[in-house]
Amino acid sequence: MIARRIRTFGFAAAVTWAGVAAMVVGAGAARADDPDFLSFGAGYFDWNRQKAPAAEFRLEYRSDKKLLIFKPLGGIMGTSDGAVYAFAGIGVDVFLGRRIVLTPSFAPGYYAKGSGLDLGHELEFRSQIEFAYRFDDRSRLGVAVSHMSNASIADENPGTESAILYYSMPLSRIFGE
Repeated sequence: MIARRIRTFGFAAAVTWAGVAAMVVGAGAARADDPDFLSFGAGYFDWNRQKAPAAEFRLEYRSDKKLLIFKPLGGIMGTSDGAVYAFAGIGVDVFLGRRIVLTPSFAPGYYAKGSGLDLGHELEFRSQIEFAYRFDDRSRLGVAVSHMSNASIADENPGTESAILYYSMPLSRIFGE
């Protein structure tokens, strides 16, 4: 049983990272002059299965530092039914021209269900793809779809999806340069 879960998680992780690698090879990686961001998100939690749909709100920090092609990120998510998810992970900015940015990301974190959806474990993994428009001041307006699950480390693994509208603002606009 545990070996099957490890194989399932390993396969899912391999497929995810193969997709990320293919996108990075096919397009430009993160621009050297791109700033770090404070991102605000709002959207729809559990829109796909609708077992416990709720409004969702996010606040994220996205670093301008890179390790190879990966940029660290961290944040907190909350829903209108009291669920909270605190996470830290990595993302890759893939530029499709000057204005369009595709950002796949992966972030493990701690989930507390509140009065909302029980995802089966406190440790949850979020995978996300964001498609954003980049303005002249480098701020971004984007839409994202994310999946959150415990990767079958618990007996129950219902998982859920979110659809989010993001506004990402360079930190230099908030705190000065």
